[in-house]
Amino acid sequence: MYYFDPHIHMVSRTTDDYETLAKMGCVGMSEPAFWAGFDRGSAESFADYFRQLTQFEPTRAAQYRVQHYTWLCINAKEAEDVKLSREVLSLIPEFLDKPGVLGIGEIGLNKNTKNEATVFLDHLELAASLQQQILIHTPHLEDKFQGTKMILDMLCDDQRLDHHRVLVDHVEEHTIRDVLENGFWAGMTLYPVSKCTPARAADMVELYGPERLMVNSAGDWGPSKPTAVPDFILEMRRRGHPESLIRKIVYENPLEFFRQSKGFDFTPPEIVLPAEIKNES
Repeated sequence: MYYFDPHIHMVSRTTDDYETLAKMGCVGMSEPAFWAGFDRGSAESFADYFRQLTQFEPTRAAQYRVQHYTWLCINAKEAEDVKLSREVLSLIPEFLDKPGVLGIGEIGLNKNTKNEATVFLDHLELAASLQQQILIHTPHLEDKFQGTKMILDMLCDDQRLDHHRVLVDHVEEHTIRDVLENGFWAGMTLYPVSKCTPARAADMVELYGPERLMVNSAGDWGPSKPTAVPDFILEMRRRGHPESLIRKIVYENPLEFFRQSKGFDFTPPEIVLPAEIKNES
């Protein structure tokens, strides 16, 4: 089965991971801007990072016929420095028209601080003024419920935002309902030590249905598994769910959401029939 990973940080992965993902059926991915494994000290370092996301990673992915897209922002882990954050935000518009750029993300909160909220609102202003899609990071563990509530309140307070063009990621059992009921898309992130497991994600599909729901691996610097989406596919098959339902969540839903961005020029993979293979031999 083909699938699209809507949230994976390939700058933290080896080229071998691209090959493995391609063999597992991954035909496309989107990579949100995130933390580099350490805090960056200047806007220039972010400019280099944005060039890596928009120039180098698509080329690396294309070697394995994986289509790579990206999002741009300064992430919540580094947003405590408001001055630096605003310098970085001033760089983003020049990158938004580059091929494969989908919008602003992943923005959100980390420790739910005042400065993080200030920078989050600055990102919303940029996204709204330039009519960009938004990808949201919700906090980890004990900060998740309160942080998600703060994020949803700020999103809902801005009447310019189309909720159908916002993906709220890292939802769990105690946050998914509010996200979906407010009309946003929800992403379930599969991690080995936090966030969500394939079984818990399957439980949420069974509780809430497949509409406006996606599943992703994140695959970042810490303990993570870039092939987590195939694990979810296997879990759904074990439970007897039809292939059409699984395909909707791991392939059709991401395409429906991302097609709202002018930077999404995804080409569905060609299926070579046995007769065509025979004719070519």
